[in-house]
Amino acid sequence: MRPSPTDVGAIMGDLPEEDEKIARPLDRLCLQSAAERVATQWDNATGDAVDITEVQQVLASMVSAIEDPAATIPPDARTVLGRYLIQLLRREVLEQWNSRSAPSQDAATVLATVSAIDRVETAIQPGWSEFFANRLSSPDGLDLVVEVAHDLRSPLTSILFLAETLQRGQSGDINDLQRRQLGLIYAAGLGLSSLASNVIELARGGDRLVDDDPSPLSITEILESVRDIVRPIAEEKGLSIRIQPPVSDQRLGNPIALSRVLLNLVTNALKFTDEGYVDLSARPTDMNHIEFSVRDTGHGIKGPALATLYQPFRRAVGRDGYRFSGTGLGLAISRKLVEAMNTTLQVETEGGAGTRFFFVLSMPPAPNT
Repeated sequence: MRPSPTDVGAIMGDLPEEDEKIARPLDRLCLQSAAERVATQWDNATGDAVDITEVQQVLASMVSAIEDPAATIPPDARTVLGRYLIQLLRREVLEQWNSRSAPSQDAATVLATVSAIDRVETAIQPGWSEFFANRLSSPDGLDLVVEVAHDLRSPLTSILFLAETLQRGQSGDINDLQRRQLGLIYAAGLGLSSLASNVIELARGGDRLVDDDPSPLSITEILESVRDIVRPIAEEKGLSIRIQPPVSDQRLGNPIALSRVLLNLVTNALKFTDEGYVDLSARPTDMNHIEFSVRDTGHGIKGPALATLYQPFRRAVGRDGYRFSGTGLGLAISRKLVEAMNTTLQVETEGGAGTRFFFVLSMPPAPNT
């Protein structure tokens, strides 16, 4: 009955733009050493297959471009050979930093060096953005997006499991700072995992019920499972999660779809609540119907935002194209799933007084209960 985080569903900081006039130190010694090692390894591995002089020239021009943003990248670096060599160069730089014998570098130097390598790699791949756009707009472009989302979910599941295990001290004692940091890791992982899951579901239409036929379920177990999944996020923000299950617990319904909807709603509630609590309740309205409600003590939803609340994309201000809405894809998917269960997702909100999402499901008592 307990849903997996990847089955029911980021906190990313923006790096400074490359054109900002900020002096950033580079690990020039490491770059030069890495280039020499790549050339040596290439010569030993390929022999006369590729002229080592050409390899050295390409590496030298790329290192110059990495160290100086104003440097011109020659045509011989804008080739398959150049694209392969810069990948080898990056790997060698990272291996030298990871080496025990290498001197440690501060975070600013590491970040600046990696960013400079990425800048050159992008520059020697002409037409990459056009190629990517064409690939996405091709008949199998949607399949590509879904495949990428699937590839994200497996490692994210491991991150969630390991972060929660470490945070709860199941692998040994941890201090308060480490517990807080693990909570942040878990929150970021859950956000990314939910985004990947929602992208997959949106590609499928967003209203696919895995469990088409109602089956016996425990509402209490579903509520407790959702609470357990988001508990690290709530603890990090100092929020409490209150659940109120019905007295008549055993019902017939769609447990997977219900779990996904509640997880999306509770995750959103925690995201937009800074203090107080999130209340997750299931209240019978009559013998065969249950009202599910997720209520928070956040800031509420302002009027203009209500008009686009369930849109997965909206026009970005001051830029071309679309971006994910402030609530991500979760609300769009939740509404589609609720409608697939033959009901409607509703919202009540008041500025400064929080928000309540709710819906009523037909859930007759399970047999023999």
